[in-house]
Amino acid sequence: MTDPSEPPNIKFLRRLVTVLTATMIFGLLIVIGLLVIRFSSKSPDLPTSVTLPDGAKAVTFTQGPDWYAVVTKDDVILIFDRMTGELRQSVKIK
Repeated sequence: MTDPSEPPNIKFLRRLVTVLTATMIFGLLIVIGLLVIRFSSKSPDLPTSVTLPDGAKAVTFTQGPDWYAVVTKDDVILIFDRMTGELRQSVKIK
């Protein structure tokens, strides 16, 4: 027997809203879990020290799989070998 004050599809809509809410909560928990896993993973290996040319002052640092780079205050990118620490390449930014 249906309640005459409710439209016939209201039961379907209630279930649909409940399922969508549960799906959103489940998805949010997955995203939070993945963020926790990602940020708690091992941090990248950083060089213990970087020897810059005389007078160079570091502004930024970035790294790749077998190299790391330092951008100096005078707009020069210094690319170093990760294993040996030797300067591979120097690029002047125009």
